[in-house]
Amino acid sequence: MVFPVKSLKIALATLFAVVPFMAMANSVEDSLQVHNQEAAHDVEHHVEAGHESTDEKGKIKAFIDHHLKDAHDFTFFSDEAEGKHYGFPLPVILIDNGLKVFSSSKFHHGKEIAEVDGSYYALHHGKIYKTDAQGTLSFDEHHHPTNEKPLDFSITKNVVAMLITAALLFIFFIGLAKSYKKGPIPTGLGRVLEPLIIFIRDEVALPNIGEKKYRKFMGYLLTVFFFILILNLLGLTPLGINVTGNIAITACLALFTYFITQFSANKDYWKHIFWMPDVPVLMKIALIPIEILGTLTKPFALMIRLYANISAGHIVVMSLLGLIFVFKNWIAGPSFFGLTLFISIIEILVAFLQAFVFTMLSALFIGMAVQEHHHAEDHDPHTEEEPIII
Repeated sequence: MVFPVKSLKIALATLFAVVPFMAMANSVEDSLQVHNQEAAHDVEHHVEAGHESTDEKGKIKAFIDHHLKDAHDFTFFSDEAEGKHYGFPLPVILIDNGLKVFSSSKFHHGKEIAEVDGSYYALHHGKIYKTDAQGTLSFDEHHHPTNEKPLDFSITKNVVAMLITAALLFIFFIGLAKSYKKGPIPTGLGRVLEPLIIFIRDEVALPNIGEKKYRKFMGYLLTVFFFILILNLLGLTPLGINVTGNIAITACLALFTYFITQFSANKDYWKHIFWMPDVPVLMKIALIPIEILGTLTKPFALMIRLYANISAGHIVVMSLLGLIFVFKNWIAGPSFFGLTLFISIIEILVAFLQAFVFTMLSALFIGMAVQEHHHAEDHDPHTEEEPIII
C-alpha cells in the first residue's frame, strides 16, 4: 500500500506536535511522588515565609522541575496509589576517599539514604551530599544544604541523552558516507541529511568563513548543528530530557567555539584587538580592554541564547499543561490544550532555529578570526581602479 507524500508529511507533523503531550503519562501527581522530598521542603519553606502554597501548585511545580532538571534516573511514569515508579536507574560515580560506584536505585528517588563502603549519601534536589546514617542535612539561612558534597561524575539522564545523540551521529554519517560509495545520490536517511549538510555549507560556512578556509571548519559546524538539533528534538519527547536547557552544556558548547576561534585566528585578528590600525595611539590603548572583553562576550551570547530559548519554551509548555489541572473545567481545559498544541508546534521550529543560529554565529565568529584584512597603509593607490558609474 502506497501513501501519498503529502499525507505522510501531515502525519509526521502531527506526530511531532502530539508527542510532547505523551509526557502526561508521567502525570503531575506522579511527578510529585518522584520529587516528594523536594516538594515537601519547598512547601515547608513557603509556609515559614508566610506564603500560601496549595497542594495543586506544589504538584505543578514538581512536574515542571522534573522535566527541566537533570536526574540520576529515568522515570517514565509512576503509580502514586501504590508508590511504584516505572523506569530504570543510572550508575552513580563518586570520588570520596576513593572511587565509589553504585546504582541510583539505592536512593529510591531521594527517599532513602545510600550506604556505600561505610559512607552515607543523601539525594537532595538532584545533588548528592555526604550525611550520616539518619540522613541529617544542615541548612543555612537560605535553605541551602551545608553538607559536604563528593565529586560527582555520575551518568545522569542528560549524559545518557548526549551519548545516544553521539551514537546516532556516528550511525547517520557513517551510513551517509557508505551510500556515496554506491553512487552520487545518497539513499535512505542520507536523502534527509544531504540537504541539511549542503545548506550548512552553502548558507553558513561559505558566506561567513570564505571559500578558501571553510572546509577546515565544516566538521565542527556540522557536528555542533546536528548535535544541538537532535538534543532539541529529544527534548520534545516524553523522556523528560532538557540537555540544551542546561547552562553547563551550553557553556561547554560555547567554549568549543571560543577556543576554535582563538587558536585559528590569524595575525590580522590579533592586530585588530591589541593595536587597531588606522586609529590614533591614545584611542588604540583605550580600545584594547574593550576588544578583549568583546572576545569574551561572543561565547557568552552563544551560551545564554541557546539556554534561555530552549528553557523558556519548555517552561511555557509545561506551565500550560499544569493550568489544565488548576482550572479543571470543560472550557479552560480544551483552550489550554489547544494553546499548548500550538506552542509545541512552534517548539519544533525553535529546535531547528536554535541549532541553526548557534552554528551560524559560530561560523561568523570563526570567519572574523581567519579572514584577511586590507588596511589603508597596505593599499597601493597606483593600482586603484576607477569606480564605474552607472
